[in-house]
Amino acid sequence: MRKPLNLFHKVSAFVVVGVVGALLIGANQSSVAAENDLRAKLLSIPLNPNLGGDGTVSTTGPRAFRSINAVADNANVAPFLFGQRVFDAVWEEGPGVQPTFEGLGPLFNRRACRECHEGNGRGKPPENVDDPRKSILVRMSVPGENEHGGPKGVPNYGDQLQDNAVPGVLPEGQAIFTYEEMPGKFGDGTPYSLRKPTVEFVNLAYGDLPADTMASARVAVPVIGLGLLQNVPEATLRALADPDDANGDGISGHVNWVWDANAQRMAVGRFGWKANVPSLRHQSAGAALGDMGLTSPVFGTDLCEAVQKDCLASAAEKQKVGISPEILDSFFSALDIYMLLLAVPEQRGADDPAVQRGEALFRGVGCSNCHMPTLITGKSGWKGLSEQEIHPFTDLLVHDMGEGLADNRPDYTATGREWRTAPLWGVGLTYDVGRFHFYLHDGRARSLSEAILWHGGEAEPKREAFRNMPAAQRDDLLAFLGSL
Repeated sequence: MRKPLNLFHKVSAFVVVGVVGALLIGANQSSVAAENDLRAKLLSIPLNPNLGGDGTVSTTGPRAFRSINAVADNANVAPFLFGQRVFDAVWEEGPGVQPTFEGLGPLFNRRACRECHEGNGRGKPPENVDDPRKSILVRMSVPGENEHGGPKGVPNYGDQLQDNAVPGVLPEGQAIFTYEEMPGKFGDGTPYSLRKPTVEFVNLAYGDLPADTMASARVAVPVIGLGLLQNVPEATLRALADPDDANGDGISGHVNWVWDANAQRMAVGRFGWKANVPSLRHQSAGAALGDMGLTSPVFGTDLCEAVQKDCLASAAEKQKVGISPEILDSFFSALDIYMLLLAVPEQRGADDPAVQRGEALFRGVGCSNCHMPTLITGKSGWKGLSEQEIHPFTDLLVHDMGEGLADNRPDYTATGREWRTAPLWGVGLTYDVGRFHFYLHDGRARSLSEAILWHGGEAEPKREAFRNMPAAQRDDLLAFLGSL
């Protein structure tokens, strides 16, 4: 079973600190001023129901997350639709009846992107031991770092448990999820209960896991608006970062510096639960390989550990018959376009007094300090993504979320207690798209209220403010979130 400095404080203007000290203090004060100026500017922008800028769509219901950016060039419609076909395709082991959609495995979790991202929405955890583990996976690592400073894979297993395999290859094992109920009370005495998950590994095919294995369950994230988030300038994220809380607001978000396999350099992470992925191209290629065992123009080698002889033999056979890379360049380019241009639905009920009161509470409590309502994208050659005022409700930084949410598994410069601020656009359509309410990285929260109540660390004062609100105010805040 695996369970889951402040560098510059008050400096007196009358203290002689020397030339070097003065330069350091001046640089820090300039950085803080720039961060404060940008933050104040972005926070002062009123919320617009067009959450995704000019390309926002009005679609609701099960297909709310399936639309192309409303102002995308007509020339991109056909590639977008073909990319949707690639995203939805059920891959076969090969050789199969669809030669262009073969090459699954040898080890894999699911057969299609949409199996995890049903309707392009978030994943669902198993509620009971016997429930299917359809859209959740388990990241694994051991202490130390890989050659790029990222998590070090578990010997004989790698960095992700793969619970399926093609015929003739043993799956690595299965993860069983159980939950402990943790009762609590709101300030007015209303009871609630949070569920704490535990992961246990069974049917391990390649030996016992090391005693120091770190495991972290992850549900799939919604894939709307990713092209817009990719086009937020790196300079914006660096300016919003305040790793030492130099401005004294209790928030110390920072950039996660990660390896970009496509560009072959370190870069700012912005995707994934710990902002451990720098670009959509890297994200799509990594998910194809890790989740489905599909090689691509970015990752051309199947994931087989040295001890997994049948896996290595199966991978070699695929190459022998010419199934490599398994996602053709043209297919992968179309998938790129699909991920770039998926549109964001508009806010609903913006004129509802409860929604407006909820927004005021959201900002007044300080939720907006991390869930930044507004960002502005940079220049881009993609119509609908360039220079857009968007409202994703994220700063794309990683923050300390406390011991309750900690997976104790570092990921590049993100510690075991840190998580990326999750975008909130589309959160109110979760049930429309998936027919369920599950939130947070492992889906433990069964409502938005529970998700807030799990917040700790930097967000603990905001959580306590919510917990101690009168019921009517809690309802207003939830109504606002439900409108997004």
